Amino acid sequence: MWLRRISSTAVTALLLAQTGLLLFLVSRPRPPSPVGGEERVHVLVLSSWRSGSSFVGQLFSQHPNVFYLMEPAWHVWAALSQGSAVALHMAVRDLVRSVFLCDMDVFDAYLPWRRNLSDLFQWAESRALCSPPACSAFPRGAISSEAVCKPLCARRPFGLAQEACRTYSHVVLKEVRFFNLQVLYPLLSDPALNLRIVHLVRDPRAVLRSREQTAKALARDNGIVLGTNGKWVEADPDLRVVREVCRSHVRIAEAAMRKPPPSLRGRYRLVRFEDLARAPLPEIRALYAFAGLSLTPQLEAWIHNITHGVGPGARREAFKTTSRDALNVSQAWRHTLPFAKIRRVQELCAGALQLLGYRPVFSEDEQRDLALDLMLPRGPGSFSWASSTAEHSGP
Repeated sequence: MWLRRISSTAVTALLLAQTGLLLFLVSRPRPPSPVGGEERVHVLVLSSWRSGSSFVGQLFSQHPNVFYLMEPAWHVWAALSQGSAVALHMAVRDLVRSVFLCDMDVFDAYLPWRRNLSDLFQWAESRALCSPPACSAFPRGAISSEAVCKPLCARRPFGLAQEACRTYSHVVLKEVRFFNLQVLYPLLSDPALNLRIVHLVRDPRAVLRSREQTAKALARDNGIVLGTNGKWVEADPDLRVVREVCRSHVRIAEAAMRKPPPSLRGRYRLVRFEDLARAPLPEIRALYAFAGLSLTPQLEAWIHNITHGVGPGARREAFKTTSRDALNVSQAWRHTLPFAKIRRVQELCAGALQLLGYRPVFSEDEQRDLALDLMLPRGPGSFSWASSTAEHSGP
């Protein structure tokens, strides 16, 4: 790896410098609008690891009007892995803002001087980077494939990402590195941005089951979440990371529902992965409408294909969006997790289960009984400032 470990002093200096840079950038004029002259829309898919965010990211990425990047702030955590999640919040936010504005020079601090598109984390997950003007692996309106894109586009110049970004009406970023909503308030009031937040959540019991299958890949991120000063954490028998993830979802949802700033009104939507799995097309139409997008016949056919596959998908596909049985995926934890572990997750995440609309189980029989619905039908999963204010105006 070309990245070197950076001292805590250097981390602090970089964070202070980036804070000053954000204040300077906010005062700059709005960047040019995309082709067609309409105001560009910025969408942040705000989620956590193993919550279906790659799937939701692809729902946006494959749309012909969207420039999408998957977890651009991965580069911040990779370079500053001695920091904690909260300490790195501002650096992550500043990078996200720059990418929303199609200013890819922000990666100068995290990538080699000579770089290609393939230096971006999970770059081939972005249809926009596989289509003109970035590359010609697929026509702009086609459904892209990572396997086809990688060999054809990997060595394309990095500067084409910025050029491509500026031609789209929507810029969508998926991020798992925000642990409260308040850090995003400056972006909501930023006159250069037209930000909408999609808060994607998933049953914590399903998250645990998925995390256990990908423990090695999450070891560095676990260490940052737990503030271990650079030590990677693969084994987490006490479920400390899951507890922190649950707490973060509660903080974010409560801030949006109970004490929202005026700038959030009309710009926040909470989505449960399980609702997407049960009724993909109606839920996705509503999600697109919130973002100012429409569902095309080609996308509708593609969505049906990837949500009506066979089985939950192979372990090697854990970070890929492939054709699977979405409902099977959402219920897999009920077949595989021991009840003792489920009970522990329910204790640690009781607040998240209640707030987000997930019913606890009280025995192994209830766990295995798939006829027992564990989703509350009118929970906060349907909440959106875009569609309702009075109905959810209580404390």
